[in-house]
Amino acid sequence: MYEDLTEENFMLFAAKYYENPHCTDLLEFHDDLKRIRYLKRLFKKFEQSGELKERLILNHLLVLYNVFETRAMTRILVFKLSEQLKYLKPFLLFLNYWRDDLGMIKGNKFVDSEVPLDATIVKMLREVDGREDS
Repeated sequence: MYEDLTEENFMLFAAKYYENPHCTDLLEFHDDLKRIRYLKRLFKKFEQSGELKERLILNHLLVLYNVFETRAMTRILVFKLSEQLKYLKPFLLFLNYWRDDLGMIKGNKFVDSEVPLDATIVKMLREVDGREDS
């Protein structure tokens, strides 16, 4: 089981689970972490304007999951995007990366059932996947 994820131990946690064999310096590690901020901006833009760049979001997520251990990345995303979990969760379910056993985050036990799904995002992801609404 992972330790509690907090602001104080975030960078150490992220570095511990960073698995990019092609990384040559610290700048590349920080560039990969910046993708989380990009995701946050994309979710805020969706919240404010209704414009969803689902393929760009999927691309950022896939890159992140390619360079971090999967369960740890899910914890990192839940920690950093805690205000946008209803937008994040459908994407992670779509990619099969969502976890309901994330442990302690910011001193609280993570409870999956308290995170709703944004219906608009679910519908768009079904269209991306080629499934029709039934």
